[in-house]
Amino acid sequence: MQSIKLVVFDLDGTLLDSVPDLALAADQAVQALGYPSVTEEQVRDYVGNGADVLIARSLSQSVNVNPELSAELCEKARTLFDDFYQASGHKLSHLYANVHRTLDTLVAGGYTVALLTNKPSKFVPELLEQHQLEKYFKHVLGGDAFPNKKPDPVALNWLMDQEQVSPSEVLMVGDSQNDILAARNAGCLAFGLTYGYNHGEPIANAKPDFVADDVLDVLNAVKNGGPTAVN
Repeated sequence: MQSIKLVVFDLDGTLLDSVPDLALAADQAVQALGYPSVTEEQVRDYVGNGADVLIARSLSQSVNVNPELSAELCEKARTLFDDFYQASGHKLSHLYANVHRTLDTLVAGGYTVALLTNKPSKFVPELLEQHQLEKYFKHVLGGDAFPNKKPDPVALNWLMDQEQVSPSEVLMVGDSQNDILAARNAGCLAFGLTYGYNHGEPIANAKPDFVADDVLDVLNAVKNGGPTAVN
């Protein structure tokens, strides 16, 4: 395997368990519009495709968005969601185990590290600062950095162009099918974490190159292909 030079991380469900705050904001937003409450358990299945999809799923009470929802309603709900999420201070979110250890080791080892999330860009800097993550990432791209979100490869292609690396030198680390598909669509290697948000489906079903229960196993993958490689 050609040496990995660029490691790209997803945020929600990969580095940060943000669902408690997202669920609170989604619940407040839908209830403010007279719709039924949503639980944290439900929202764990709804996240991963950006805030617009999250709030539409919350209004629909389903991963499958109700096609009868009006654009006006969804826009109003999204505005409310953003306001509630901003006001929360993200106090319920927390890092997963070994995140700092993994990022410290990668940076010390000379790897370039980037963040690529479908979360709206305006929420990302505060979260990174709150959890002392901002120092690690050379590039930080939110879900509105480009017209299309993951699984579209546009952001990964941009990162490869910026760093002048080939797809075989890039590892995308995430917890959802969108992360794995984005890597596939860009020709990059994909690392799937089992503990995040993948609409209730095992991440192995998306057939990443590596699967692990701990983000620390990324270090094995970048060094030598790792013992967790999927056949």
